[in-house]
Amino acid sequence: MNKKMLSILQYILFLGLSIFLVWWSVRKITDKGWDDIKNAFRHANYLLIIPVMITLLLSHYSRALRWKILMEPMGFKPRVANVYMSVLIGYMANLAVPRLGEVLKCTILARYEKIPADKLVGTIVAERAFDVLCLVLVILITFFTQADLIGGYLNETLNTIVQSKTSSLSTTKIIILVGMLLLGITAVVVVFKKFSHIKFIQKIKTIFEGIWHGITSVRYLKNKGWFIFHTIFIWSMYLLSVQIGFWAMKETAVYSIPNALSVLTMGSLAMIVPAPGGGIGVYAWFVQNTMLIYGLKETIGFAFGQLMWSVQFFFSLISGFIALSLLPYFNKSSTTVNEKS
Repeated sequence: MNKKMLSILQYILFLGLSIFLVWWSVRKITDKGWDDIKNAFRHANYLLIIPVMITLLLSHYSRALRWKILMEPMGFKPRVANVYMSVLIGYMANLAVPRLGEVLKCTILARYEKIPADKLVGTIVAERAFDVLCLVLVILITFFTQADLIGGYLNETLNTIVQSKTSSLSTTKIIILVGMLLLGITAVVVVFKKFSHIKFIQKIKTIFEGIWHGITSVRYLKNKGWFIFHTIFIWSMYLLSVQIGFWAMKETAVYSIPNALSVLTMGSLAMIVPAPGGGIGVYAWFVQNTMLIYGLKETIGFAFGQLMWSVQFFFSLISGFIALSLLPYFNKSSTTVNEKS
């Protein structure tokens, strides 16, 4: 009951955050501003939604192939169609409850391919680790290619965190941050050692062992080259989708790849926030404030952020629903063929 209440409270908290950010984005928009937003949507080239969706389909397909590569060292060879549809369903599930998709796609694939779900959870953790690495690389590339614009902002933010009012390094703040980190690590280790006899702790330990198995399986990959290719391709498609999104509005059509890199970076960071609806409110707010750096009007930035979020939302909803409908039919057909053969 406590666990359910905690999940409900977390959901309400981030839903509230999303609503707050939507309100925060529109609170100062004047009638003229709303007219600008309406005109931006009215004159947008909605045909470009098609290539954006194609890039997302391709990136998700590549993600499915990469996920399949991670399973091979453990001796699992699921059908690509099942993996792909599980990925699409996972993205749809995340719209309702953040992070649910990661668990659900493992459960679905485990059901249709007879693979232990805990082993699949390990591959998801390994996959996400590479995504974090890619995000860090994208952040670094964005920073070094546009240091004159965003360097000052990042420097100011870091100063706020680790410096004192006199603009010198605050030893106290650094000690507190390091101390909290060490305390957290120590607490986890003590709990696992002292209470290892409790079933709940044992269950968690089993999950972590499965996760570790999945992570260590990366070094046994036979197709490391393809794994790296798919990783690069996934993020390239994400970047291309943002660039195509720029072309959809005449006010943003002047922006290019360096600007798309910034939107990709901030949009990806927004997705880390477990807000429902695929980052409703949060994603648009991050994009809106990113585009302010490049001189885009706040109202147009709001419109662009909402357009990008809407395309991703409806794409995930539609593609996930189609995959959910086709998955039982596809596996029923496959079973019938196998029985006849």
